[in-house]
Amino acid sequence: MAETIFSKIIRGEVPCHKVYEDDLVLAFLDIHPIAPGHTLVIPKEPAATLDALSETSAAALGRVLPKLCRAVQRATGIQAYNVLQNNGSEAHQAVFHVHFHIIPKPNSDQGLGVGWPAAPLAAPDADRWRDAIARALA
Repeated sequence: MAETIFSKIIRGEVPCHKVYEDDLVLAFLDIHPIAPGHTLVIPKEPAATLDALSETSAAALGRVLPKLCRAVQRATGIQAYNVLQNNGSEAHQAVFHVHFHIIPKPNSDQGLGVGWPAAPLAAPDADRWRDAIARALA
């Protein structure tokens, strides 16, 4: 995996506004926040995308994310929030180290704006994708 700014932050070579750290996870304030309290949560394991992350690091993230969401809510007084995680440049990933954004949504003008171009799922497509994904899990 290529060196990233997050690798340097983990090693302490670049400062951050740390809010949480354990053996496997680091969380800190985003230096370009889109809302008050915008927090990044990263595994210390170097993995560019979520599918490349070990089960151990994924479990550690899963354990700490709810705790950090509650802390951001209490600290900001904002109850609504988004948790965002992108994988690959086509999915808008800018730093190629797994990271989750906890983004408070104080009102309709602040926080994450999301477009959702949904369409109904056709039955033949549902059957085909369900079967393909189930086979891929086997």
